[in-house]
Amino acid sequence: MNLKELDPDSSPQAAFGARLRTSREARGWKQEQLAQRMGYSSTHVSAVETGRKMPTLRFARSADRALDIEGTEDTFERQWREIRHGSLLEGFPQFVHHEGRAAEIRLYEVGVIPGLLQTPEYATVLADSAVKRGAITQEHATERVALVAERQASLHRKPPPLVLAVLDESCIRRPIGDPTIMGAQLARLIEFAELPNTMLQIAPFSMGAHRPLSLPVTILTMSNRSLMSYAESAQRGHLERDGKFVLPILTAYHQLQADACSKTESVAIINQLRKGAS
Repeated sequence: MNLKELDPDSSPQAAFGARLRTSREARGWKQEQLAQRMGYSSTHVSAVETGRKMPTLRFARSADRALDIEGTEDTFERQWREIRHGSLLEGFPQFVHHEGRAAEIRLYEVGVIPGLLQTPEYATVLADSAVKRGAITQEHATERVALVAERQASLHRKPPPLVLAVLDESCIRRPIGDPTIMGAQLARLIEFAELPNTMLQIAPFSMGAHRPLSLPVTILTMSNRSLMSYAESAQRGHLERDGKFVLPILTAYHQLQADACSKTESVAIINQLRKGAS
């Protein structure tokens, strides 16, 4: 039989198809056998394996059940979601994959509340604004909001990760949505600060030139204590795994924390703003 050769690196869709074929062949199954277990036709399975048809969420979940990998770390459903997140910056789906397994998450944000701390309403306003600008479609906006919820759900795993967040003062002073939405978002920050596995600090405008970081960044510490950082430009995201580049960023983050407001001071600032937003 002549098999169409796929380059898994050519596209996320090709990677999905190539992996499906490899998983099937590793079990000694023909396409008809996998198709029967999945509840699809062999023609459909062939089309996905060769990259001629885009997999659906139902297809991905059926593959997970048939191949007995449901609930594992590397499911076809997860791979499908990375394909569907094509409206996101390059590198971001890979970052989210590691973020969901990190033992410690250190983040610094400027201008907007970071996704891990957003309320659904706040996230929706940001996504809808991107739709109005023509940057993304309404379908992509819905996926972005859903991704925010998925990322936040991973914070409740056991044991939960340690999450340290330093927010530039602009994050809490920039109004997003109506006063009710902004007030609820500020209340969400207070709830976050009260969790036993979190630390919230505000980097005030008064820090001025003493601020060691000027752009948003996230630093992940994995369970094996390896480090990686993630930062974005206007065009793409970059996941850095080389320690010699990540360690200076971690040092700057520690310096940022030392000069930022304490947790108590930060909560007081947010509460002050809540009175004005309500």
